[in-house]
Amino acid sequence: MTKKLFIKTYGCQMNVYDTERMIDVMAPEGYEETDTPEGADLVVLNTCHIREKAAEKVYSDIGRIRKMKEEKKQSGEEMVLAVGGCVAQAEGAEIMKRAPSVDMVFGPQTYHNLPKMVQKSLSLKSDGEKSRILDTDLAVDEKFNQLSKKDVKKKPTAFLTVQEGCDKFCTFCVVPYTRGSEFSRSVDDILKDAEKLANAGVVEVTLLGQNVNAFHGISPSGQEWGLPQLICELAKIEGFERIRYTTSHPHDMTDELLAVHRDVKECMPYLHLPVQAGSDKILKAMNRTHDSASYMEIIRKLREYRPDIALSGDFIVGFPGETDEDFEQTMELVRTVKYAQAYSFKYSPRPGTPASVMDNQIEEQVKSERLSRLQALLKEQQTEFNNSVIGKTLPVLVEAPGKTDNSVFGRSPYMQAVQISIDNAGFDDLQGKIVDVLIKEGGPFNIQGILAPGK
Repeated sequence: MTKKLFIKTYGCQMNVYDTERMIDVMAPEGYEETDTPEGADLVVLNTCHIREKAAEKVYSDIGRIRKMKEEKKQSGEEMVLAVGGCVAQAEGAEIMKRAPSVDMVFGPQTYHNLPKMVQKSLSLKSDGEKSRILDTDLAVDEKFNQLSKKDVKKKPTAFLTVQEGCDKFCTFCVVPYTRGSEFSRSVDDILKDAEKLANAGVVEVTLLGQNVNAFHGISPSGQEWGLPQLICELAKIEGFERIRYTTSHPHDMTDELLAVHRDVKECMPYLHLPVQAGSDKILKAMNRTHDSASYMEIIRKLREYRPDIALSGDFIVGFPGETDEDFEQTMELVRTVKYAQAYSFKYSPRPGTPASVMDNQIEEQVKSERLSRLQALLKEQQTEFNNSVIGKTLPVLVEAPGKTDNSVFGRSPYMQAVQISIDNAGFDDLQGKIVDVLIKEGGPFNIQGILAPGK
């Protein structure tokens, strides 16, 4: 009998990838994905510790699902409730203590053990015992040794993890503690997974890693490859027309990698390169290992190699010790770079990180005011970038049905969300195809167009 699996995915693209792999490992056990936790046999909360109040949101969801679990129990059936991901890694024991309804807690490097954990949980329940399973080992190499993409669903885009973990130890960040140290998969394993994706119809692949440009995997010939060599090799795979990668660290942006955007047509003219702040004093306090000048030099070279590159970034405002002058330096950097997209947040202390115990914590009101100013500028720049393509014809990869019956959704090479009006063609005819779209309207969040005449 088919069992129902519901996974709620919080946060980053790495978690999206992890969720897909959990679905893979549970499929042979008879579990089929469902879009609601109600009536599910297995519920997994795949958590992220980066965003503000991450743990509180998880406990809130646990409370709601607990009631569903109790209702299922009253009907004589069992629901297994699991918390996975980075919050689980960081606060596993606390979750077990605070949330008795949770049966299993596991970190992001142990989800390959999910079938065994579920079996153990059900066995304990059938024996009348309490299920309290905790697995937060950080053996990432073991996970990748046991995992490989199996029956890949036919779809035009996919994520492919090539690197995990982080050795940078930014003072605000929990990733080194929740994902472990930097680990790169072997090139051979990556290429095997990539071939499966291409055979399933994937047109655009996004390479994932906490510090993806720190990738240093061993090639089939025994040499160490960096991300530039890997991208060049992936570009040879028939079917891959677009390659992206995220998230990059300025410290690891080599000239060779920058040149890939110029020399490899499959490498898209888009780069997410977080700077976090424009003040060198704050960057040093963050332990970012780059300063504003070195970041700007990367941008200069990148635009020399690929003048039409679209840039995205991350910003934290209100970091401990940030003065008005420091914040203005961030605003000036943003004005100079001109971002096509960006993510910005108020600094939020993470337990166990050096920044959480720093002096000179900034008042919430000050952080909110600064964030509002920064986001207004970033929205203005994003709108300007989107409006700049009005009247141009862009190649757009069609990914999904649109908001209306006579439209489809896709993305431009610059990661812009594109709503495409269609007349004669339908979604089934266009899915997974790159079509020429004449852009008619812009705006801050998406652009709109029609199929180019004669296409």
